[in-house]
Amino acid sequence: MRHQRAGKKLGRDSAHRKALYSNLAGALIEHGRIKTTVTKAKAVKPIAEQMITLGRRGDLHARRQATAFLRSRDVVHKLFAEVAPRFKDRPGGYSRIIKIGPRPGDAAEMVYLELVEDELTPKPRRAAPAAAVPAVAEALPVEDADEAPETDAEALEEPASETDEPAEGESGGGADESADDGDDSAADDEVQ
Repeated sequence: MRHQRAGKKLGRDSAHRKALYSNLAGALIEHGRIKTTVTKAKAVKPIAEQMITLGRRGDLHARRQATAFLRSRDVVHKLFAEVAPRFKDRPGGYSRIIKIGPRPGDAAEMVYLELVEDELTPKPRRAAPAAAVPAVAEALPVEDADEAPETDAEALEEPASETDEPAEGESGGGADESADDGDDSAADDEVQ
């Protein structure tokens, strides 16, 4: 059983699989878009994005790590000189998978794995909570300084006087509810 074993085998031994990932990632960096199956694209996408992250670092150690994986100095040079600088402001998500339908021969689901071309436009932070606070403050009536209670005793008396008055929904609601009950019984009689 393959419990807790990450990654796909893709029907290959480890050396063949590593060569496949290296070749697909190199082709993606070199051409910008490759056509492959869904499973291969999902397996190679994180590796290609890791190579672009190495390119963004740009130091000698990152270049040597990329060369060890990609096995091509030309591809590594293109990665560090052209591809990585395009993504210097992007925090991740350098590639995308676009489904294009089944392959005619064996009906395998095919995709384009491509590097993202559009410029990153950072989403503005939601201003709704910050804007809602002033709107609520403006909606509330502002009390004058003359009407404010002078002592704690007066402050305690004012809410008590407000609670003695019945609210709009409490006193008027009883008569309306009884009228509604009569309407419901009349409607029930009509249905029967």
